[in-house]
Amino acid sequence: MSELIDNNRKKKELLKHMILQLHKGEAPEAIRGQIGRLMGEVPYEQVVEVEQELIAEGLKVEEVLQFCDIHTAALRGQISHAGAAEAPPGHPVHTFKEENRALKWEIDSIEKLTATASRVDDVLNPQQFRDQVQTRVHNLTDVEKHYQRKENLLFPFLEKHGISGPPKVMWGKHDETRALLKEAVAELGRTQELGSSDAIGLVKTYVEPLAKSISEMIFKEEEILLPMSLTTLSEDEWYQVYSQSLEIGFCLYDPTDEWKPSGTGAAPEVSVGGDRIQLPSGSLSPTELNALLNTIPFDLTFVDADDTVRYFTQGRERIFARNRAILGRKVQLCHPPSSVHIVEQIVSDFKSGKESRAPFWIELNDRFIHIEYFALRDKEGKYLGTLEVSQDLTEKRALEGQQRLLSYADDK
Repeated sequence: MSELIDNNRKKKELLKHMILQLHKGEAPEAIRGQIGRLMGEVPYEQVVEVEQELIAEGLKVEEVLQFCDIHTAALRGQISHAGAAEAPPGHPVHTFKEENRALKWEIDSIEKLTATASRVDDVLNPQQFRDQVQTRVHNLTDVEKHYQRKENLLFPFLEKHGISGPPKVMWGKHDETRALLKEAVAELGRTQELGSSDAIGLVKTYVEPLAKSISEMIFKEEEILLPMSLTTLSEDEWYQVYSQSLEIGFCLYDPTDEWKPSGTGAAPEVSVGGDRIQLPSGSLSPTELNALLNTIPFDLTFVDADDTVRYFTQGRERIFARNRAILGRKVQLCHPPSSVHIVEQIVSDFKSGKESRAPFWIELNDRFIHIEYFALRDKEGKYLGTLEVSQDLTEKRALEGQQRLLSYADDK
C-alpha cells in the first residue's frame, strides 16, 4: 500500500512540474507527449488535486485562469475515467451533460454554416448568413443558466468539501465566456449592410472565439469537474442541487426524468419555500399567482374530488355570476334542478376515468359562450377534481385575415 501511495505522490509531483513548465512557456503539445510517455493516462481526480495544491502553495488563481486553456490542451486525450460513476437520467450531472450536447449542437451548426460559406468565393446572401449565425448565437445565450447552476448550486458544495481552487478558476472562465457572448450578440445585432467577406469576418472575429470558449468549458466539465463532483457530493447534497435547479432553469434541454436519492420518497410536485410556490415548470409568489389567474381571459372554477367548490377566478372575463358564498358548497347545489343530472353525469364519468373533458357552447345575450369541463388528475391518474373553463369567444369568432403588426386593444 505504501508503494502505491508513494507512486501516486510521485505522479502528482510530476504532473505539477509539467503544469509549471507550461506556465514558463513550454508548448502544450510537448507536455502532452511527456505526460503520455512518462505517466500514461492521468486520473481525473489527480488533475483537480494538483490544481488545488498549486493554488494552496501560492500560485495565483489569476495565473491559473490565464493558463487554463493551455492546461486543457496539454491534457486532452490523457485523462482517465476508470472507475468513474455514471449519473442516471434526471440527476443534475446527467442534465449538465445533456445541456452540453445541446450546446455542442449549436456550435457544430455554426461551424457547418461557416465552412459552407467559406468554400465559395462569395456568400450568396450575407445578410441571411448573418441571421442564421445570429440565431445560433442567440441560442447559446442559454448557457447562462448552465453556468449559474454550477456557480450557485454546485460550487458551494465543492467548497464545503475543501475544493475551492478549481471552482474559482472555472467561474473566471465563465465570466470570460459571458464577455465574448455579449460582444458577439452586440456585433451580430448591428444593422449594417454586409458583404461576403464582412459576414465571414464577423463570425471569425466574434463568434469563433465564443464557440471555442464554450467548447473548452464542456471539455473541462466532462473530463474533470463532473466526474469529480459525482464522487465528492453525497446523494443528499445532489438532491439539494436537483431541488433548487428549477428556480434557475435549464439550458437548451428540459429534463423530464425525476431523480431522487435511493431510499427516499417521490419529490413533491409543489412546494412552498420562502415567499414562492415552487411548481414543476417554475415558481410564483402568491401575489403573482393571484394576478396571473385573474388576468387570463378565461372564467375558471375548481371543484375538488369531493364535489366541493374550492376556487374561482375574479377577473373581468367572468361570464357567470360568482360570489364567495359558493365556496365550500357542493357543486350539485350550485345548479338548477333541471341541469343537476348533467353535472352528476360529468362528475361520475370523470371520477370513473371514462371521460376527461366535456365541451358545451351556447348563445347568451347575443354572445357566443364556450364552456368546457376538464378532469384534473395526478401523475398516477387519481382524480383530483373538475375545472370549469368558460370563455366569451364572440370577438375571436369574428376574426379574419391576420394581425402581424403591434396594435393595442381599445378597451383598457
